[in-house]
Amino acid sequence: MLDFNDKTVVVIGGTSGINRGIATSFAKHRARVAVASRDQGKVDNTVRELEQLGADAHGFAADVRNKEDLETGMGEVHQRWGDFDVLVSGAAGNFPALANAMSANGFKSVVDIDLLGTFHVMQSAYPYLRKPGASIVNVSAPQAFLPMIGQSHVCAAKAGVDMITRTLAMEWGADGIRVNSVVPGPIEGTEGMKRLAPTPELLEKSRLSVPLQRLGKPEDLGNACMFLASELASYVSGAVIPIDGGWSLAGASSLSSALGKVLQASTPK
Repeated sequence: MLDFNDKTVVVIGGTSGINRGIATSFAKHRARVAVASRDQGKVDNTVRELEQLGADAHGFAADVRNKEDLETGMGEVHQRWGDFDVLVSGAAGNFPALANAMSANGFKSVVDIDLLGTFHVMQSAYPYLRKPGASIVNVSAPQAFLPMIGQSHVCAAKAGVDMITRTLAMEWGADGIRVNSVVPGPIEGTEGMKRLAPTPELLEKSRLSVPLQRLGKPEDLGNACMFLASELASYVSGAVIPIDGGWSLAGASSLSSALGKVLQASTPK
């Protein structure tokens, strides 16, 4: 049921971190995989690595804030392979900052990447999605439903992503398109964790705050995305699913408090 042979998977943001892990998971399960990010060099490197796994791979450079970039790239993938079976939208931006120390442009940049970017990705892909049968997975964040100190911009943007997920699950359901979100917890080795837990002490605190007592791995998200894209989840749509070892049940608040103390100590009054 997790064999994606002859399936086309497009992973936006798929050249680093969690999204690269997702792209790799699909490639290992015989999918054709296209990745996109702003950096053409990273795109080329990722395509080569996916090909080394035996996958038919492709990539294009695009900034999710620019819908024309996405439309061009999506059109190239469609011309090469036909309709998309799976779309993963994972582009994201983040930096820790207290609200009173954040510029309006800083707040806007995160909203533009996370929220507007998700809308651009989904709308640009829509003409090429298999109807019926396509599965969309948006990569959200616990900030969508857990307020965190130093994360007001991300909280606002990701809450919007989850609502887009639910709304388009309703709008596109009649086309036979399923739309879901996955919500990563603390994932080791990612840029997001480096920013939210910039010290060894905060990283260990994050690990201990997870009920399963470990940090997640990118393949944990890859496994979840493959499940949601498979026939095993054929009746799952509009779901927002934490993939976090139980972290969002309680542990997230402890990291928020610890990060808040670090930011408050370093921010001029």
